[in-house]
Order: sequence, then structure tokens, then C-alpha cells
Amino acid sequence: MEPSNYTDIPDEPRYISFPSVEPGTKTSDGKQVLNRWSSTITREHDFPGAQAMLYAAGIPDRMSMKTSPHVGISSVWWEGNPCNMHLNDLGKIVKQAVQKQGMLAWQFNTIGVSDAITMGGEGMRFSLQTREIIADSIETVTCAQHHDANISIPGCDKNMPGVIMAAARHNRPFLMIYGGSIKKGHSKLLNKNVNISTCYEAAGAFAYNRLQPTEEYANKGCTASDVMEDLERHACPGAGACGGMYTANTMSTAIEAMGLCLPGSSSNPAESPAKMRECENAAEAIRICMEKNIRPRDLLTKESFENALVITMALGGSTNGVLHFLAMAGTAEVPLTLDDVQRVSDKIPFLADLAPSGKFLMEDLFEIGGTPSVLKLLVAAGLINGNIPTVTGKTLAENIEPFPSLPADQKIIRPLSNPIKKTGHLQILRGNLSPGGAVAKITGKEGLTFTGKARVFNKEHELDNALTKGQIPHGENLVLIVRYEGPKGGPGMPEQLKSSAAIMGAGLTNVALVTDGRYSGASHGFIVGHVVPEAAVGGPIAIVQDGDIVTISAETNTLSMHVSDDEIAARMKAWKPPKSVVNRGVLAKYAKLVGDASHGAMTDLF
Repeated sequence: MEPSNYTDIPDEPRYISFPSVEPGTKTSDGKQVLNRWSSTITREHDFPGAQAMLYAAGIPDRMSMKTSPHVGISSVWWEGNPCNMHLNDLGKIVKQAVQKQGMLAWQFNTIGVSDAITMGGEGMRFSLQTREIIADSIETVTCAQHHDANISIPGCDKNMPGVIMAAARHNRPFLMIYGGSIKKGHSKLLNKNVNISTCYEAAGAFAYNRLQPTEEYANKGCTASDVMEDLERHACPGAGACGGMYTANTMSTAIEAMGLCLPGSSSNPAESPAKMRECENAAEAIRICMEKNIRPRDLLTKESFENALVITMALGGSTNGVLHFLAMAGTAEVPLTLDDVQRVSDKIPFLADLAPSGKFLMEDLFEIGGTPSVLKLLVAAGLINGNIPTVTGKTLAENIEPFPSLPADQKIIRPLSNPIKKTGHLQILRGNLSPGGAVAKITGKEGLTFTGKARVFNKEHELDNALTKGQIPHGENLVLIVRYEGPKGGPGMPEQLKSSAAIMGAGLTNVALVTDGRYSGASHGFIVGHVVPEAAVGGPIAIVQDGDIVTISAETNTLSMHVSDDEIAARMKAWKPPKSVVNRGVLAKYAKLVGDASHGAMTDLF
């Protein structure tokens, strides 16, 4: 039976259940015992009610009841979002493959929120907390149902860290299948390929009268409004996650570099034959994990998180990656801090000409070898640790060995000798405006330092309204401050793609943006987020005033307001916390439990 006191077993995480059969146990005919957890309820007649229910659910016979392992197949499936709408179908392919391996397969799903649909609205406040709900859901079903292994199939941004956090909690044989990226869209009126980010940047151009169709269509009487309609209709042509190096692809490439999915998972397009083959191959891989007792915490190590940070810097990944890596590491009890992020950024060059700051999409990267070929370059250069173990039972270097090297004539990944930027684009900033840290996304294309007058907004919608009305002028340098949008203050730490993209579309190169909220992976420009402490708990960002001079520097890694210590102290003494905008329901519960962004905005801190 399972121990009642988990603290009696120091080698195991203290909040998970334990197998009833030890690893390495074999049957009388010499076969490895794989039903290590499920045998708790399927052996003998200890739990007859459970067995009756399992027969009703589809277990075909007594032999299967007693010997077959149970594999949970958890997809973050729902119909209302292209990132997620195909995941149930992928799960069916996985289920069939698992059954062919002689195992029992149980499909279940958890919830998601579409960042793109909720962006700029109140619904975005619910996005980040879905990471916790996803982790809670998969942990709950896996442990409650005594599953022996889990295959998770995420699609949208928070899905991936959510399933990894669940794996770190239940710590049973596990692998992840990324749902894959969407195909490129195409705008006829602009005569170019487009994606979801194009829509948001076009909104800024539209508000500032900078959006025009091609001359051909302008001569036919097409207007800027027609262009917006064309973009909305054609930017997302099918299933799959947003195609740039946004948060979904940041997390999927990082998790592949950590060895937690099959090689190529992060770059196989959502609707491609390669993705279907991956789903079929997952069954054999999960069986290997079960036979060799490869478990998530064997793979979630400091070395694998270093790999995640390296590929994120090389590919120009999302600021959200920092938040999620900290939460994943915290859940797995791996020591990872903002200082580690900065250390890796200082030594890893930014190489990828991928959206949002570049020209290409994940579909283009797939065509030249995908993530395995990029990993091959980084392993050969000694930047990625190829010796880490993976879900295949092989090392990362062994997994990528069969894949081709990047073609000599490709334009997406710059050579190490000629990077876009010699160091990483993600910078950790501290100063009197962010004493607990902040995360900046500075590619160097807009420079490395920025100084301007503060213009303060207490909520994102205030800035969105100002941009829609064209009230943020060109000319004088401005640092736009958006506050009370942190994990507690939002609540929910909403992404601010609507405003950051509108700034880019409007051509406001004289503007930088600073917030205690966060950004979409599609955001770019001179942007700083995750300011800690946040305004809602009395961080210095709460007392910035219009006209204060603010400096952002990726050279000195500082975020500072040119205000004396005495003046800051006087303002802090006069500051009073605002009344919470939410006092019931899931967001109120989240605000009460959540920690700060510099520790991953976790809700299960001990």
C-alpha cells in the first residue's frame, strides 16, 4: 500500500503519491513490471469497486486488469482556439499507438485560454492562472486515477509550462507532444505573408493613419479598413499555435532542448505528416521511459534548464520564458534564479531572424531542419549540453545525430561568427524602479539604452485608449509606465501585446514601455516587464509620476528613475494601496496565493 506519511521517504517529492511496485521488479516470466502505480487498485480484489468501474470504462479482460499499465493522455483541447482545436485528434492517434504497445490508454483534457482572443481585454487576466489550473488538473487525474505514465499534448502558451509543472509534481514517466505551429497566412491587399502579430501591429498603423493597401488595390478603391478585414480573415489559416518565436514556440523549443519531448516536436507543424508520426512514435518512447524508470525529475535538472535558457537566447524567445522557467524549476525544486538568466544571456549570441523582430516563422525553420538542426549547431559549438538524458532513453546528442546540419545557404539562423547580437536579447534589470528585478527584451535594433519622460497609466486599457485615439505623440522620448497589472494587481499579470504592437505599428520609435505586467512573445521594441515589486504591493513603480526621467540600460542592466532617495521615501510614505478590483472567484483566489514574477509567479511556494 502507499505510505501515509510522505516525509518518511526523503528521496521523493513530498506532495506526490508513490508506486506500489519498486522499479526494476519483474514478473515470473522475466518481463519488466510497468503497472507500478495502477496495480495499487488492480491487484487481487483489494479495490473491487475500482475494478468494476474500470471494466465499465473499457478494460477488456482479467489479464489486462492485472498486468497492463495505464497511460494517461492529457490534451489541452478545446474548440475555440486554433492553437488547441486539433489536440483531441492528436490524442486519438497517441491512444491507438499506446494500445498497440499492449498498454491501456485513457484520454482526458484540461482547460486553456486563448491569449490572442483575450488580448487587451478583461479575459486576459485569466490567462496566466491557467498554467496553474493545467498543472493542478493533470496532477489530479494522474495521481487520483493511479496512472503509470502520462503523455501531455499542449498547444497554446501557458499549456507547456503547465504540463511540465504537473509532470514535476506527479513525477511518473512522462513526455510532451507539442501541438505544433500554424501555417503562414497571406494578405492579398498587402501582398505579403502575415500572422497573428501582423493584426496587432496593423491596429497601431490604422490608428495613426499609416496603414495602406498596395498601390494596385489602392487604385481599386480599397481602404485601410479593407486591409484590416483582409488581415483578420487570413492571418490564421488553420490549426496550430502562433508561428513566430512567440511564447508557445519559445517554450516548445526550450522543452525539446531539455529532453522532455521527441526530437523535432517543437518544429513539426501542427497539420504535418511529421506531427502525426511523432504522435505514433510517442507510445514506444513512453514505454522506454517506463521500462527504464525515466521520470521527469531525472530530466528537470540544472543542466537541462541551462539548455532551455541557451536556446531561448539564440532564437530570440519570449520574456514569458523567464517567468515559466522559474516556475518549472521551482516546482521541480531545481535552483534557478534571475541571475542564471542574465549569466546565460551574457554569453549566448542572438542568432535567429525569426518573428517578432525578424522575418521568418517556425514553418520556415522546419523546412531547413527544424529545432534538431539548430540544436546540432549549438551542441557542436559547445553551447548546448548534448549529454543530458531524454525521454527516448538516449542523450540529446544521440537524438539529433540523424538530423541534417543547417544548410549552408539558409538565412534564418545566423552563423556564430556573425550574430544579430553578440549576447542575448533578454536582460535582467535592477535599480530603484525594480529592486527585485525586471525582464527586458532588447534585441539591439532599437539601441541598448533609452532615457525619456515618464507618462503613467494605472491600467493597460488606459494606454490602449490613448493609442487608439492617437494621443501618444511622435517626437519627444517617452517611457510609458503601465502599472497595477502584476500577478496580484492585475490580477493575473495580463500580457500587453495590444499596446506594444500598436506602438510598433504606429512607428513610435520615440517610446519605451515599462510594466509590472508582462508581454506576449509577439511583443518587440524597447520593452521591460515583470517589474518587481509590483505596484499593488507597494513597489517603487507605484510612485512614478508623469514627467519623471526614467533610464533603461542593457549596458548596465539597470532600470531607474532620476528621483532622489528622499523623494522616493516621501512618495512611498504617502502612497496608499488601491482597493482590489476582484474580491471573489478564481482571480481573487489566484491573487491571494500568487508569488512575485521574479520567482515565476508560482502559487505553490513552500
